Order: sequence, then C-alpha cells, then structure tokens
Amino acid sequence: MAERTEPDAPGSVALLPLDPKGTFRRVPFAPHQLVDPVTAAGDVFVLAHLGVPRATDGDAWSLTIGGLVETPLRLDMTALRRRPKRVVEAFHQCAGNPLEPTIATRRVANVRWGGVDLATLIAEAGPRPEATFLWSYGADYGEFAGTHHACYLKDLPIGRLAAGDVLLAYELDGAPLSAEHGFPLRLIVPGFYGTNSVKWLTRIELADRRADGPFTTTFYNDQPNGTPVWSVPVESVIVSPAPGAEALAGAAIEVRGWSWADAGVDRVDVSIDDGVSWSSARIRERTDRGWQGFDWECRAPIAPGAMSIAARATSRDGHVQPFANARNHIHSVSIDIIGADGQKELAL
Repeated sequence: MAERTEPDAPGSVALLPLDPKGTFRRVPFAPHQLVDPVTAAGDVFVLAHLGVPRATDGDAWSLTIGGLVETPLRLDMTALRRRPKRVVEAFHQCAGNPLEPTIATRRVANVRWGGVDLATLIAEAGPRPEATFLWSYGADYGEFAGTHHACYLKDLPIGRLAAGDVLLAYELDGAPLSAEHGFPLRLIVPGFYGTNSVKWLTRIELADRRADGPFTTTFYNDQPNGTPVWSVPVESVIVSPAPGAEALAGAAIEVRGWSWADAGVDRVDVSIDDGVSWSSARIRERTDRGWQGFDWECRAPIAPGAMSIAARATSRDGHVQPFANARNHIHSVSIDIIGADGQKELAL
C-alpha cells in the first residue's frame, strides 16, 4: 500500500489541513486572480481527501484494466508512453466539500493534459456487453469524515468514453505530473468535476453497476434524487474588475471573465442592477473542453457609491446559472464608483 504524506512530513507538498479530517488542499486562486487563459501547473488548485501518497518510482508502477473485459491488461509507464500521445485543453473544477454541496467554491483552472486515450485501451481489453460503468482506483487511502477508506474509488458511465477525450494523463502543462497532481498517472474526464479524475491511478475495472465506495454512494450524490456529481453545469466568474476596485463616475468599465460547462457555453449576460436587467457579453469559442472568455463594457453611474456587477451564463443545452443555493450559482463583484474629487459616496 502506498505511504501517505502528512502536510508537515519530509517531502510532502504545501497543503493545508481541512475539516473533515483527512482532507488537504492548496489555497486556490480567487476569481480575480484567474488572469491567464491557461493556468500554470503550479497555480492549479489541489484538494486531496485522503492525503497525498509519497512519490513512487514511476518505473515500478503499473496500471491494471480488468473486470468485465475479455482480455485484462497490465501496463507500465514505458508501455503507455509508447502509445500515441494526446493533449487536451479542459477546464478543471473542484465540486467543493461533498458535505456542503450548495456552497459555491469556484475552485477552477484551465489546463492542458497530456496522456493516452482511454477509450482505445478499453477497446483493446474488449468490454463485455454487460459492462456499463468504469470504476477507477487511486493509491491514496486514509480517513475522511470519520470513516477509514482503503482507497479512493470513483466511477463513471462507460458511455462517456465515446467522446474520445478521456485520458490516462501523465503530463500537466507539458511536464510530468507532480506528486500532488497524481504522479505518475491519473484519470482525466474533461467536463466532469475533478473528483471523478482519480489521481495516483492504479486500477480500472469495468462493471455492470455503480461502484459501492463511500465517494460514489454517500458523498458526491446530490439530493433529493441522489444525482451523481459528474457533468459540470454552466458557470462563470468575473475576473475584472476585482472586488473593491474603483472606477470614476461616468467612465467606461470593462468586464471580463471566464465561463464554462461540460456542454459548452452559448451566452453570457451581465447585470449592473442586481439582476433587474441583463445585457449580452461577447463570448469566445472554446478549445476542446476549455473555458470560454467573455467581455462586456458599460458606463459607470454618474453618482458615486457602490456598484454590483453580476455575470450569468447559459449552456448550449439551455441551462442557466441559478441565483443562489447551488455550487454553480451566479458570481458577482462589488466595486466603488468615485467622483472626480475622490468622493465614494453621495453626500446627503
């Protein structure tokens, strides 16, 4: 079994302990810090429910593919690297604490993963007709929310492989994965929340039902219907202006940000009157499953005071960001409109 590092152990990564016990993270960028179209590997958020296994010798590592297949496979890194490499750009988002599913964390990045097409390997293994789910096992283990877990186990519908962009990734931003991002190999499911992209991947099994681990049965299933937290719904964040920024009364204000969804984003609207009215922003097309930039311009009010700016995205399949009580609810920022004399509030 892989040995787990604690945040202060020699050779461990700079992660902060969280509640519930067993969870560690690297503090993510706030929305106004997400200025780069592609996030540098060192700036990508980290959330590890069960700690981070110590870096293993990549040459000694192997992945097994079994379960409901005709020909089980075992592959080491040399065998994987001999195969055609694919690079996929995709937004990468954390679903947040599974114990608080309606709190929007906005832990997101946009990255380029390099690795091997998983669908090709599954085809080589020969899935049996009754195989409908893919189970993935990580090397991490430990305690989460008062329960011991022998490993981190997740699942996804096998039909998701048809898109051809699910990877066995060994690179992030053109370099080998770091320990905290899953070295030597991790699963990447573009468009699905990061919890489904199992790090430190050791085993894949095909099955005729969902996996029975706590992270598929208890956690990451939205109530009241127990909907699996798989596909990422539509979301957006405002990057500029930053919260607390100042703008001159009557001056032009440029609003910029990012929007994303598994299905892709069709439009983004911006409001400066608390959602009473909305105006369409310009939106860019996406690359692979990457996020899509948007921008919009308006004039600041003449009177000094506080001004709220909100962005609301609509996905290509017609879903709209909710106003509240959801992990993808509308993001807004408040800025200060100042007069020519530096006055921030209208004198009464």
